[in-house]
Amino acid sequence: MQRLLLIDDDARLAAMVADYLRGGGFEVDVAGTLAAGRRRLQAAAPDALVLDLMLPDGDGLDFTRELRADARWRRLPLLMLTARGEPTDRIVGLEIGADDYLSKPFEPRELLARVKALLRRATPGPLADDLLVFGRLEIDLGARQARLDGRPCELTSHQFELLAVLARHPGRVLSREQIMDGLKGEPLEAYDRSIDVHVSRIRAAIEDDPKHPRRVLTVRGAGYVFARRQDADDA
Repeated sequence: MQRLLLIDDDARLAAMVADYLRGGGFEVDVAGTLAAGRRRLQAAAPDALVLDLMLPDGDGLDFTRELRADARWRRLPLLMLTARGEPTDRIVGLEIGADDYLSKPFEPRELLARVKALLRRATPGPLADDLLVFGRLEIDLGARQARLDGRPCELTSHQFELLAVLARHPGRVLSREQIMDGLKGEPLEAYDRSIDVHVSRIRAAIEDDPKHPRRVLTVRGAGYVFARRQDADDA
């Protein structure tokens, strides 16, 4: 049974959400503070983390930065919960490493669906033994790791899977809907720009020279395309 860690100081909400997730087939551990959450992480690594941003002993955004800076938790699927309704808060959360974001109040059924989608994306698919090579860039589907000149690129599990979806179809323009379908996630909401934020993070990780053409190109009004070849790779 997959295990979730829920960090939220709203005891009533946390108990309700935990019961619902348990009914969905998960083992759920609940912590009401960041300090307690850290202890739970050290005691037993969860399969995914559901994290509230506003906690009595710290900010969930700072905690996310802390996790993503630690190699042990860099790929831990992470979904943020928050009462903050500003789009900038969601963008900041995604930029610093969250895989998904859900605003309060929310339907427990939607949370369950999003958690399941995160875990599906974190599970290697049937092509897990393949190695995709694009010049200096290697995308190791088995190890779930992208490497540039042999050095690992810092990507979350969700960002790696998004890169893999694009790289499996080099030269083909994929719409956001097609990307979400390839990610095995939920239908893309009309104004959800989370993919754009994740693509920006992927570019920062795999494109180290601004003089060279981009590997992930934006096709205005259509979506994204992974460049089949790069001049720098062919030199």
